[in-house]
Amino acid sequence: MHNDKKIYGIAATFKTPDEIINAAKKVSSAGYIQYDVNTPYPVHGMDAAMKIKPSKLGFVTLVMGLAGAALALLMMYYMMSVDYPMVIGGKPFFALPAFIPVTFELTVLLATLSTVGAMIALFFRLPDNQHPLHDTAYMKSVSGDKFGLVIEASDVKFDEKSVTDFLKSLHALNTEIIYYPEEVAYPIFQPKFIMFLIAISVVVSGGTYFMLNKLVYMTPFNWMMDQDKLTPQKPSELFADGRGMRTPVEGTVAQGFIPYPYKGQTNPTEVLANPFLPTKENIALGKAKYFTYCTPCHGDFADGDSRLRGQFPNPPTLHSKRARDFSDGMIYHIITNGQNVMPSYASQITRDERWAIVNYVRVLQRAKNASDADLIDMNKEAGSNVAN
Repeated sequence: MHNDKKIYGIAATFKTPDEIINAAKKVSSAGYIQYDVNTPYPVHGMDAAMKIKPSKLGFVTLVMGLAGAALALLMMYYMMSVDYPMVIGGKPFFALPAFIPVTFELTVLLATLSTVGAMIALFFRLPDNQHPLHDTAYMKSVSGDKFGLVIEASDVKFDEKSVTDFLKSLHALNTEIIYYPEEVAYPIFQPKFIMFLIAISVVVSGGTYFMLNKLVYMTPFNWMMDQDKLTPQKPSELFADGRGMRTPVEGTVAQGFIPYPYKGQTNPTEVLANPFLPTKENIALGKAKYFTYCTPCHGDFADGDSRLRGQFPNPPTLHSKRARDFSDGMIYHIITNGQNVMPSYASQITRDERWAIVNYVRVLQRAKNASDADLIDMNKEAGSNVAN
């Protein structure tokens, strides 16, 4: 009986991996180009036996990866340097190190997605639901425990009889002619199909509207939205004063923090020792904080010459004998606790910074009340500098 179907190729099945490797070598050596091998699992050495050239998929990955990097850099350059330029922490508009994470992520994203998409759609031509090998006895056997090879009719050397004889000479278990399947048309623009689409659209749209506009506002789905809570900087009817933010309970202590034990005392009951040596760095820190917080009242040199004349009473000079006799702990206590008109600066200045200010105050006191020994040492140092 004559078969009018178009031939896709001729398939042969083999029993062992060695047989399929040998068959692939002989097929490629015979000059066939349009052929493929199907195995139930990867067979080592098959690429070399089939003389397969390196895949061009890597070029897709390279081009799209470079495109992703360029797109990321251009996007961030436009946003941060052209459209809405911002200076962040003194950095330049185009701060490349800060842009590297986004550039890396977009490079990987485009390279990965394009590689997978090209592999599936272009190189494998999937989804190919009408492939001639589908639902054939050949494909069922090579999906289980057999190994197969198909020489396609599109090969320039293809001849049905010669290809069949050639495959049989390779000691194939059996051969099979694979035909193209008959094309089946599935008309979709039919009244029943259109009505089905309309019904599905109505159900999906109605369900989505109900879920997003009705269901989420019903109990218990609205519990997260309407939960009882106090929002920062918002009023609250729970408290009599109407404020949502509450001051901590008196005596509350933050975890890992030891409160100042002499708060409210006129003089510390114990001696506070300065834990920081008057190093160059520590004195520089003390000077910076002194000029920020102390000079408005105490003056640049601690003479008590306030710049806020008429607003607050001038403080006493820190060069008096009484002030110079203060221990480091006493000065620290005054900064922390406050004294007379002077408020506490504990909330503005850290503990380490307060000790640094104490060291700088000592520098000011010694500079204005230098002893004979200090002057002799200073002259010696000046002479040494001149000699050098």
